[in-house]
Amino acid sequence: MERIQSAIQKARQAREGKADPEAVVKDLVAPPVAEPVRPAPNAVVEDAWQQLEGFQPSPFLRDKSRIVTLEPGVLATPFDVMRTRIMKQMKSNGWRRLAITSPGSACGKTTICLNLAFSFARQPDLRILVLEVDLRRPSMARTLGLRKHHNFADVLAGREKAGDNLVRYGMNLAFGTNHGPTRHSAELLQSGKVAEILEKIEATYAPDLVIFDMPPMLAGDDAIGFLHNVDCALLVAAAGSTTIAQVDACERDIAAHTNVLGVTLNKCRYLDKDQAYGYDYYG
Repeated sequence: MERIQSAIQKARQAREGKADPEAVVKDLVAPPVAEPVRPAPNAVVEDAWQQLEGFQPSPFLRDKSRIVTLEPGVLATPFDVMRTRIMKQMKSNGWRRLAITSPGSACGKTTICLNLAFSFARQPDLRILVLEVDLRRPSMARTLGLRKHHNFADVLAGREKAGDNLVRYGMNLAFGTNHGPTRHSAELLQSGKVAEILEKIEATYAPDLVIFDMPPMLAGDDAIGFLHNVDCALLVAAAGSTTIAQVDACERDIAAHTNVLGVTLNKCRYLDKDQAYGYDYYG
């Protein structure tokens, strides 16, 4: 306001021959505001990923833990198809957080979770975080062959930093695992602090996809207490052991808290020829 009033006064003086007309123009033009210098966000994110401890899966991981997606091939194809369908559906809905759960134990949800993660990681333009929130019976560290004692539960509780409890495979896939079970897991997963911590982790590592290895739906209230933190959930059923009634009950419980992405049938021994992936693109 003072600048405008000063310009008006100088304009009057210019008309009376008492001021320089160019001074009026200069006074009306606001001085340029310098843009603050900020570090490139992508460079900061890449540095955060670089600082994570790296690991390389052991050669016998495929046979021992049934991880078949480290390389493309016939065995990886079903997971690659699932990967593409999941990503298309999540992108179309603007979703980024995927929970993988099951009605009960021994359905193979962790194995499917890890195979999907390595399948996604073969797309170098994606960053993926896999976080274990099955805190009563964690198995991801053992499945991956990790020997160092990380506890992602301590990160969720605010006692540890995420960077000290994440391990990196390549430059676009990281895992948050637990060495052992966590007491009072349901109370921890229902804590309001968890949502804030997850947001900070996403702000630091900017993942395109966060996959949560969830507790089984029927094993307690852990899963129900955490589902509001995710965008959608994939239910893993085991052929020969999971009943249709269990699948229906779990779908209803999931739908009450988040979106049901779908149901996948695991441990199916017999498939029709037109349902199997038998064509090998890679010889």
